[in-house]
Amino acid sequence: MGFADILECTIDFEGQKLAEQLTHYLLVLSGIASFIAGYSMHSMQMLLIVFAAGLALTALVVIPPWPMYNKHPQPFLQPQDTNEKKE
Repeated sequence: MGFADILECTIDFEGQKLAEQLTHYLLVLSGIASFIAGYSMHSMQMLLIVFAAGLALTALVVIPPWPMYNKHPQPFLQPQDTNEKKE
């Protein structure tokens, strides 16, 4: 098993759609939560900490190829033998 096999990240088209939706929802939610936390505590530092935590959570949920992103794999055509004569 080579290094490229370890880094192989296989997700299907539905998984890509789900990952994109989760990215949007989690980033918007973390932005709203960070604004509320920063505004209520009058702290820009708290705003940045809460948003960084939301960004880290989003990266943890979206970047790895979790099995939920590969529930609908796309079947590929089988390779054809080119040595066979066409009749």
